Amino acid sequence: GLVLGIYSSEKDEGAAQFTSAGDAFDKLVSGKLRELLSVCGPPLKKGKTRVFHGLHQDFPNVVVVGLGKKNAGVNDQENWNEGKENIRAAVAVGCRQMQDLEIPCVEVDPCGDAQAAAEGAVLGLHEYNELKQKKKPVVTPQLHGSAQSEAWQKGVIYAEGQNLARYLMEAPANYITPIKFAEHIEQKLRSFSNVKVHIRPESWIATQQMGAFLSVAKGSSEPPIFLEIHYLGGANTNDSSLVFVGKGVTFDSGGISLKPSSGMDAMRADMGGAATICSAIVTAAALNLPLNIIGLAPLCENMPSGKANKPGDVVRAKNGKTIQVDNTDAEGRLLLADALCYAHNFNARAIVNAATLTGAMDVALGSAATGVFTNSSWLWTHLYEASILTGDRVWRMPLYEHYTKQVTDCPLADLSNIGKYSRAGGACTAAAFLKEFVTASHWAHLDIAGVMSNKDEVPYLRKGMAGRPTRTLVEFAARLSQDSHN
Repeated sequence: GLVLGIYSSEKDEGAAQFTSAGDAFDKLVSGKLRELLSVCGPPLKKGKTRVFHGLHQDFPNVVVVGLGKKNAGVNDQENWNEGKENIRAAVAVGCRQMQDLEIPCVEVDPCGDAQAAAEGAVLGLHEYNELKQKKKPVVTPQLHGSAQSEAWQKGVIYAEGQNLARYLMEAPANYITPIKFAEHIEQKLRSFSNVKVHIRPESWIATQQMGAFLSVAKGSSEPPIFLEIHYLGGANTNDSSLVFVGKGVTFDSGGISLKPSSGMDAMRADMGGAATICSAIVTAAALNLPLNIIGLAPLCENMPSGKANKPGDVVRAKNGKTIQVDNTDAEGRLLLADALCYAHNFNARAIVNAATLTGAMDVALGSAATGVFTNSSWLWTHLYEASILTGDRVWRMPLYEHYTKQVTDCPLADLSNIGKYSRAGGACTAAAFLKEFVTASHWAHLDIAGVMSNKDEVPYLRKGMAGRPTRTLVEFAARLSQDSHN
């Protein structure tokens, strides 16, 4: 099979314009492709396809897909590179059409940006069907032509990284427990000589005095794990590291403040923060990025039992601060509080944490972008510029003192784990809570609750857990590594 792109004409009546690969193929079949396209209806709109059979013996099946306008670039209103997004979406549609036709091997037109084309192909075909007997046919996308093979390979690695996060988030909670999560990541990193993985048990967590983290874990019979990854890609292993921290609640029932049962099954993905940061490190290692990265993931379940946190309990975090647990379903910030304290043990260039932290984030931005709360404009700029390239967008949110007062005004302890005005500005009060455990001057908190899953908003992702914003984290790390090189 062959997937080819075609641009829509600038004027409604003009003939559509092929990519260079489309032009070459049309010449190969003596202009038949152009002829067929002109007689079988109006010009192809963006993301729409036409399928042709029997045009050429090497490619008995050809899918032509609309790429939209030819010179689409960065759209300032949308905060992304529209051309790249169009390619990702078009290629994903074309590859899925080939899968429906049960064609196992597909060559993909690079459409002028082989990395975006590879991302579209590999992301678009991914589906979690490990536990089904009936599976869709496997399709292997390959680059059509030999130009841009390096960019294609890079796109494949980026997409596979996001697919790893999707796999971990989608898998049922009885398959991805804290220990199984850690072992899965360890196995993915086994082949890299410059990576060390430490799977820290409960006894180690206790010696670190991570009382907030342990208070969440104690409600479950699954023991907690603290996963620590050291990727030493920098020229000097002593160079300061980028530290990634991810919330790893492998199932969140809400604890004693039990969640409603409808939709609770999706809380198997409440370890999305840990999944995205660990997958980003696996990707950085595969790309051999020249910088040091440390990954920290506190992993546990949040369950209701006779041992679980009770509303009103007071727990003590690693830095000595006491926390009143007014709502046991605001547990992610308790894990992160201790992990962020621990992150300061390293000579960090920057600390970036990711977490499916608040339903309020989903209310604020929906699935359009990840909310970023940061004390560093330098860090924000790097994240923002990375997101324009990946199309997996970020949006800056406020870290005002206004919100800090709402978590520090607490009757029994130094902090409450929810804002005193309950639901008002919930994503912002959660970020303000985390800020109380940060002294580093370059820190960003990514609330990824809104981008956790995909219904149909991102056309090149199927329905299910999204693994966002893994590619943005990778692109951000890549930009940071160039910075240190220059």
